[in-house]
Amino acid sequence: MSDSPLTPSFFPLHPLAWVAAVLAVLLLVALALAWLLAGWLAQPFRQPIGAAPAELGAVAVEIASAPGVVRGWYAPGEPGQGAVLLLHGVRADRRAMLPRALALHGRGYGVLLIDLPAHGESDGEMLSFGPREGLGIAQALGWLQAQQPTEKVAVIGVSLGGASLLMAELPQSPDAVVLEGVFPTMQAAVDNRVRALLGPLAPLARMATPLLLWQMPLRLGIDPERLRPIARLKGMGMPLLVAGGSEDRFTPEAETRQMAEAATDAPHQLWLVPGAAHVDLYQFAQAAYETQVFGFLRQHLQAR
Repeated sequence: MSDSPLTPSFFPLHPLAWVAAVLAVLLLVALALAWLLAGWLAQPFRQPIGAAPAELGAVAVEIASAPGVVRGWYAPGEPGQGAVLLLHGVRADRRAMLPRALALHGRGYGVLLIDLPAHGESDGEMLSFGPREGLGIAQALGWLQAQQPTEKVAVIGVSLGGASLLMAELPQSPDAVVLEGVFPTMQAAVDNRVRALLGPLAPLARMATPLLLWQMPLRLGIDPERLRPIARLKGMGMPLLVAGGSEDRFTPEAETRQMAEAATDAPHQLWLVPGAAHVDLYQFAQAAYETQVFGFLRQHLQAR
């Protein structure tokens, strides 16, 4: 007996339809994973810090800013030696800069270590990868300059700390800047990290990177195309030292060179640390760091 038009029958899908269905499912899974990952990356990294170590001789400070209160440690230095604002990288806090602070303060510099907004003990509900962090940095720099009105002031910014400094609208420019492992654009930063994470599957970054970046306007109200620290270097007039590791996969050597070359309006230096990945350059090569970076600061900060 033949099937009537109302009798269910099994008709296998065309192979192309199966492929389309599988691709649709994979795309939905990729979107869900990207949404969860981006949400985790934007979560604040806040935690209690505690008192400053006695050997630093610092006091706790609270500085008002647009994202909320920025908290840190401040230790004044010797007259004529200069002062330095120290900015840590993403998902860290002021303690990451403590070894530099101790070494600098031991040489007579005043130091201010802060937790970036949404890090450590500073206020902030979400990481913005530059703009909101820059608001807190601008206030911290102004605060330090007000505390040290007769001193020259420099900034050492590591990774996100340096990128946020470049994207900030500063009321008064510092007298010298050190950038360590700072990404040129947000797209490059995400793409390099995705490639490093995927390893042998790095070609998939062509799909994964856009999936992460398209969420920024939705979550943060920020266009990733506007997050271009390298574009802010051209107008800088103060002395600049750009440092990075020769084996850094997050900010490769070629990008570190591009950052230095972009500072066409300022005296600039490039220091590539042999064998260093995206690590703490001071801890990795302390003697060379003190020669290169501390020598740069001494040259541009100390009164003569």
